[in-house]
Amino acid sequence: MSDGHRSRHNPKLAMVLSIIFAGLGQLYNRRWIKGIIFIVAEIAFIVTLGSFVNEGIWGLRTLGTIPGEHHSIFLLIFGLISLIILGFTIALYVYNMIDAKKDAERIVRGEEKRSFIEAISHAWDKGFPYVFVTPGLIMLLFIAVLPLLFTIALAFTDYNLYNTPPRKLLNWVGFENFKNMVTLKVWKDTFFSVFAWTLVWTAIATTLQIALGLILALLVNDPRIKFKRFIRTFLILPWAVPAFVTILIFAAMFNDKFGTINRDLLSMINIAIPWLQDPFWTKTALIMIQTWLGFPFVFALFTGILQSVSKEWYEAADVDGGTRMQKFRYITLPHIMYATAPLLIMQYAGNFNNFNIIYLFNNGGPAVRGQSAGGTDILISWVYKLTFELNQYNMAAAISLILGLIVMGFAFFQFRRTRAFKEEGNI
Repeated sequence: MSDGHRSRHNPKLAMVLSIIFAGLGQLYNRRWIKGIIFIVAEIAFIVTLGSFVNEGIWGLRTLGTIPGEHHSIFLLIFGLISLIILGFTIALYVYNMIDAKKDAERIVRGEEKRSFIEAISHAWDKGFPYVFVTPGLIMLLFIAVLPLLFTIALAFTDYNLYNTPPRKLLNWVGFENFKNMVTLKVWKDTFFSVFAWTLVWTAIATTLQIALGLILALLVNDPRIKFKRFIRTFLILPWAVPAFVTILIFAAMFNDKFGTINRDLLSMINIAIPWLQDPFWTKTALIMIQTWLGFPFVFALFTGILQSVSKEWYEAADVDGGTRMQKFRYITLPHIMYATAPLLIMQYAGNFNNFNIIYLFNNGGPAVRGQSAGGTDILISWVYKLTFELNQYNMAAAISLILGLIVMGFAFFQFRRTRAFKEEGNI
């Protein structure tokens, strides 16, 4: 391009042309092939997906207008898919604008124009990570993000047993479901009861399994202990058995009538505990079972970490007159926590949503008068009952949203405070 053309070339005009229609800015920059590709892509989008996106946005906004003919759930899903497609389209459109402007700026600076082959090679060198990431990102959007968005959307509708498409249409109700959760007695009592037990369950069960794993790891790591390999193998055995098998076995053992705990053990001292009938004893049994299920992983984790603690540190502590407790407090424990804090946080988050043990042991029972949740239901198992047994989809979605925000907030806060996170990249 001549010097006169370069001086008159305007990057802002190139960007404006790309805003008017994708590819026009590239044609203005005399990037003919790239401009034609963008133009064809926009025309193809308008012809093939324009109508779908338009109808999807309409369905998402209205959730249908004719009962019996329009299905609000389908319209909601199509609307969310339209949003995802629209998001991709906007991202490509923005890239088209930026590309046109940068090309124009390079022309003004007098940089040599790349050939088509050179341009392809440069784009591949710069963008090959995005090429390989994009298919996985697309799958993630439709497999994980779309169901998540659908659940979030249901939390703001009136979808329940008495208002089910296609016989009736759904309506957007804003934050009414969340308001009812903490104001209406039928929901308030159950929500706060289940939420309190979920917190207690998470704190006690997880802390006990971590504490038991730590104590056993410290004992087995003691140089005075013999047969370490046999002991470690024996203690990890509960981890080798599938959790659902262990839970079902324990459910039979804790059975009030024929369970071996009442019939064979406690009967010797004339005691019969209502493990499955009294909420307190059911909760106690659940905490003990989770401690049994969870400690082998923590034990294996801590055992591996303890092998990496330098013996020189302990020798230096002995020279300084450090006691066994001081060595544990200032050497062993900080080293363990530094290396395992993220995984321990995951243990708390996992137990907060530990549906399997609650459902398989006693299905969240025993029943509680006046509540839609059982005496040992945690939030996630209550969501299951609301969805598959009571068909209260809107309230289940609202609770799921609250549940997700709590776990995300707790995990993010704890990860930010861990030393491992703060020093990442500096080790």
